[in-house]
Amino acid sequence: MSQFYPFVVVGLVAGSIYGMTAVGLVLTYRTSGIFNFAHGAIAAANAYAFWQLRERWSVPWPLAALACLLLVAPAMGLILERLARALVSASAAERVAGTVGLLVAIQGFLAAVFGANTRQFAPLFPQHVWSLGQVNVGTDQLITFLIAVAITILTAAFLGRTRTGTAMRAVVDDQDLVNLGGINPTLVRQAAWAIGSSLAALSGLLIAPTLGLDPVLLTFLVVQAFGAAAVGRFTSIPWTFIGGLFVGVGGALATKYVGRIDVLSGFPLAFPFIVLFVVLLVVRRSALVEFGASVATRRLRSRGTTGRAGSVAGMAALAVAVVAVPAFAGVHLVSYTQAAIFVLLFASLRLLVVTSGQVSLCHAGFASVGAATFSHLVVGQHWPWLVALVAAGLVAVPLGAVVAVPAIRLPGLYLALATFGFGILLQRLVYPTGLMFGGHVRALRATRPVLGGLDLTGDRAFYYVCVAVVVVCLGLIHLLIRSRLGRLLRALADSPTALSTLGDDVNRLRVLVFCLSAFLAAVGGALFAAFIQSPGPGSFDAFLSLTLLVVLMIAGRGDIRGPIVAAVLLILVPGYVQSPTFNRWLPVMFGLAAIAAAVDANTSAAAVLHRAARRARSRGRSSPVRSRLAAAVTEP
Repeated sequence: MSQFYPFVVVGLVAGSIYGMTAVGLVLTYRTSGIFNFAHGAIAAANAYAFWQLRERWSVPWPLAALACLLLVAPAMGLILERLARALVSASAAERVAGTVGLLVAIQGFLAAVFGANTRQFAPLFPQHVWSLGQVNVGTDQLITFLIAVAITILTAAFLGRTRTGTAMRAVVDDQDLVNLGGINPTLVRQAAWAIGSSLAALSGLLIAPTLGLDPVLLTFLVVQAFGAAAVGRFTSIPWTFIGGLFVGVGGALATKYVGRIDVLSGFPLAFPFIVLFVVLLVVRRSALVEFGASVATRRLRSRGTTGRAGSVAGMAALAVAVVAVPAFAGVHLVSYTQAAIFVLLFASLRLLVVTSGQVSLCHAGFASVGAATFSHLVVGQHWPWLVALVAAGLVAVPLGAVVAVPAIRLPGLYLALATFGFGILLQRLVYPTGLMFGGHVRALRATRPVLGGLDLTGDRAFYYVCVAVVVVCLGLIHLLIRSRLGRLLRALADSPTALSTLGDDVNRLRVLVFCLSAFLAAVGGALFAAFIQSPGPGSFDAFLSLTLLVVLMIAGRGDIRGPIVAAVLLILVPGYVQSPTFNRWLPVMFGLAAIAAAVDANTSAAAVLHRAARRARSRGRSSPVRSRLAAAVTEP
């Protein structure tokens, strides 16, 4: 048994931090109805602020820690509370995009100011090692664990035994009732966000000595807490902390048992997401409360997504410009080729998120399956190029059906978390295997087409090949959106209940749209593999899915225009602006623009509600539901 003890100790320490992080995440979610994907970014920002105070400004570390925990983090919490109120009536996708945009902005800011390289973070506590029976425990490990346990106990007691804590648990359900009790709902939410941000900051300070100061690793600390929050069903503080301990110990033990097996080498890092995915699939849907869903799950504003491609003159001008690109692009031709491929990726994501209202955060996984399959077929099996391209898309269809299973039983937020967890599982467990990018003596290879003796491998010729494939796919998407199936998908986004009442099979539609989107994304991934000719896992990182969603929300909602604008923003603008400063701050711009787009969606929803309420009053038939919704989105 003694061989287990070191792994258990490490797991308990790491798990206590994950649990405490998840506690702060659950607290803010229960209070505002907004699941904060940027929770880890708050931890990272405060870790860097602490380092700045201690290392560069020579502030004693206890004072630096108090400044972060009592000043910097609460101030960030107040800003986040304002953002949460601004997103109250946005759709699930817009809520996710808003907080993911904040994550991207903070991470980009830290990388731009402090650099992307990992910095050393001096330990906070003594490093003396104690021998407890058959295991050695560091003083810093013991102090970290005790702090996390104590903070969690105090938080649970505060929520369960104080008047303010009771108000925090009630405010998201009925803020009017809280107000009648003599407590200002806004102050309650602000207090909850300040406490949640302080918990995130403390998590960042405690784990930074282990991870070092890294804007990516610290920012994505929160993803380890998703599994812990799922164990607590996103409501229970004690069970959330226990879930963190389970995730930490399970991951540490997995390192011992399977860490050296090539096929399962990614299992320890994937363990939190296995927990997340399993819990979301096993727990009854009625047990997963989506706070604030009475407002957020309605499409409260005019969608403007009927898919108009624009005037004939505009489309003709766009066609001429696309055909003429090689004549003026010069060295930027490769950027135009990549942008054309990303138009297809954005269009396939739009079909899911905008047209049908299904929030997906594993789109890079679909593209990776297409890229790997295409490479295996066209090089390994010597299939004809076009046949391999179509086959790569078809192979992703069953994967789309698998991902659709959570969509059948989970509401918007939980679907986003499930698909995000699935994307990371795919990256950690399947990418390294021979099925995809691993298991080869040489790197995976892909080729450009030679069709009927016509060599299309040059940059100019391959650009036209990509444009032709993308145009065909966009045409199919446009016809689909204009068809009866497109109308059903839009109805699925507006009101699945109403659609089901009319006799349509809602689950069948969900599976169908995921399969269509997976097919198109996989074709885009196959084109990208041929474009770079040596595809690897780094090109399809799971967090690319977050970036795709953020940029798509910024670009607008036209079925043709939106994907084109998104590809221009993500690929062409950085390609043309050869300024290191601009490119360094570009993620910050993307993040802030995503927040603005999500807030604008809420503003539009509020306007629709006010117009509906005025019409109801003018007819003498005031709608209590609309009145409460209008009050919710405009409450100061």
